[in-house]
Amino acid sequence: MANITLGGQAIATSGNLPNVGDKAPNFKLTASDLSTKTLEDYKGNTVVLNIFPSVDTPTCAASVKQFNTAASQLQNTKVLCVSKDLPFAQTRFCGAEGLDNVETLSDYKSSSFNDAYQVEIIEGALENLHSRCVVVINPEGVVTHTEQVSEIADEPNYEAVLKAING
Repeated sequence: MANITLGGQAIATSGNLPNVGDKAPNFKLTASDLSTKTLEDYKGNTVVLNIFPSVDTPTCAASVKQFNTAASQLQNTKVLCVSKDLPFAQTRFCGAEGLDNVETLSDYKSSSFNDAYQVEIIEGALENLHSRCVVVINPEGVVTHTEQVSEIADEPNYEAVLKAING
């Protein structure tokens, strides 16, 4: 279980992210067209999982925008923004902000993603939502970088993510 904070108050997640060097766990998430996406759908690409509580919060919105900018310059890389927001809310946000270099995926239907990545907040005001994390998976499906952001209100370390992608 990862110990994180929200506004300085200690809270916990359901477990820990996969280890660097591990085969990335598969998942099922819902795309904006309500189709089901799995990790297998992105085989052969570097995948960045930008995981967060809700696109309707300032820090989460900032991370989606930052990754959208970075993704426009990355080759063979898919940035997947994952939350429990409904696909309609994710689509509305990206449309309003003009974000088209990232893909939003929702974990509202099942616990498959949380079971695989152990990111669910298990106590406090954001209970049942995802904690703020980033996981980078190489084209062979191996985890090359993880970050469990210790304070939910903080943004992830974008520089470390880009370094993990570009080597």
